[in-house]
Amino acid sequence: MSRVSFNRKRVKLKKLLGIRARLALLGLILVAPLMLERARSLEDTRSKQIALASTEFAGLAKHSADMQREVISSVETVLKSAAYIRASDGGVGRSCDIMRASLPANLPWIRSLMIVGGDGRIQCSTNNMYVGLDLSDRPYLMKARETRNFVFSDFLLARPNNTPIVMAAYPVSAINRDADSVVLAGVNLDWMSQVMSNLGNRPGISAVLIDSTGTVLAAPSDQASMIGHPLDAVPLLSAIAEKAIGSDKAEGSLSFVAADGLRRMVTFARIAGTQSRLIVSIDEARVSAAINREIRTAYLQLGFVCLFVLLGALVAAEKLIIQPIEMMAATATRFGQGEWSVRAARGRLPAEFVPLARAFNAMAAQLGKRERELVATNDRLTVMASIDMLSGLANRRGFQSRLDLEWMKAQQNDSELSLLMIDVDHFKLFNDTYGHPEGDACLTRLGETLAGIAAETMGFAGRYGGEEFCLLLPNTDARRALEVGEMVRSAVQNLALPHCTSSYQTVTVSVGVACTRPNEKQQPGDLIEAADAALYAAKHRGRNAVVEHGFVRLTDGGMALAS
Repeated sequence: MSRVSFNRKRVKLKKLLGIRARLALLGLILVAPLMLERARSLEDTRSKQIALASTEFAGLAKHSADMQREVISSVETVLKSAAYIRASDGGVGRSCDIMRASLPANLPWIRSLMIVGGDGRIQCSTNNMYVGLDLSDRPYLMKARETRNFVFSDFLLARPNNTPIVMAAYPVSAINRDADSVVLAGVNLDWMSQVMSNLGNRPGISAVLIDSTGTVLAAPSDQASMIGHPLDAVPLLSAIAEKAIGSDKAEGSLSFVAADGLRRMVTFARIAGTQSRLIVSIDEARVSAAINREIRTAYLQLGFVCLFVLLGALVAAEKLIIQPIEMMAATATRFGQGEWSVRAARGRLPAEFVPLARAFNAMAAQLGKRERELVATNDRLTVMASIDMLSGLANRRGFQSRLDLEWMKAQQNDSELSLLMIDVDHFKLFNDTYGHPEGDACLTRLGETLAGIAAETMGFAGRYGGEEFCLLLPNTDARRALEVGEMVRSAVQNLALPHCTSSYQTVTVSVGVACTRPNEKQQPGDLIEAADAALYAAKHRGRNAVVEHGFVRLTDGGMALAS
């Protein structure tokens, strides 16, 4: 069973891989590698371009991170200097005066400097509006006192004007353990954003500085709307928010698919001394937009070239191979349908097909000759197989074929069909008395007589078997059939063939007549049975008689014969 299934699959595969498909495949094999090589080269170029852009922007990110470190380092230096002043001077007022006088003018990223007392209130500030403000609940203040080290806060809204700011704190206790004051500096976020200006206005580049909670502290001017928002709320960077914030590494990079479906590369670096991180994101699609257009063009060219090659291969196959084959096949089909004179037109075929056409024509000529001989022989055999050689009438086989034909015609035309079954009376005694040669002569004479009556009545006569004959009468009703039966009976008796063992002293026949109008519920055999029954009744009536039987429909829907 598996072998049969395998053979079927192989046949289907051969049909699928026809001449057209094979030529098209050959064309693709020749052209596709060249175009694919070009596309592969462009893909390599794109990868190199993305890698180069990634390296370039990683360098820019590192430079920007270094600048942020310098800003914070300068803030830390100023705070430590102020802390030394506060630790060495006993009075808050004098410390405040010195702090105000020593605030460097070349550090514009420091908004203000403040000294916070042990109760958490601002004792002194370069901006008088902050004096007396309670900052005891600020986490960065508590952390500075706890760690006795420099602390850089997360994103804040400054009191009392809710200005976005970042605070830096340095405890005086880091210098004098008995001191409880803390020096603070407000860092200008706008200035931190200006430090990132080298990362702005670049297609496909996003850059932000975030705090430990993931809130954006600074961004280039073209991305300033992100400041103050959590990183996971930024559509293009939300996918890496958790990884960038939770990473213990000082630097790192990763690749991801953003919410807009585009692949992005991200580089992040921690700002020394803080929990802040600088994140730079690169949109690979926008960076490689030009090379992507070239790649799309290359693939379109590949598609057009392949389509052109396919069309060329199909046209060439159609003109040079398929049409000649179809022409030869059509010629062979016509020849097989009996057009013995048809020949392949060699002048319309390519030179490679001319020998095939010449061989086909020679074969067709021989086959035509043999076919004509076979037809003639078959016709003779058909006639011989349907004719009874003794009587010259149709034999039983020929009669049955004619009955089937006339039955169908009568059913189509809704006409009547009659059948006469004719049997020679006491023919066995005739053979015993006069011998078989005389019996054959008697049957020959009866056949000639029935042939004449059949020609006269437009009927069809045959020898049904032995001494039994039949006469089929199309378009004949029962009355006319009885008349023809009587004609047969009297014609045979008028032959006056001697038959001394018969009560009539001559050869006689008994005739059974049946007539019907064929329908779907009847079969030709029913008509033969009816005529046989009528013949049987004629025998019982003393022979040399004509008896008619017809079809009678019973009440239960069946069919029966009645006289």
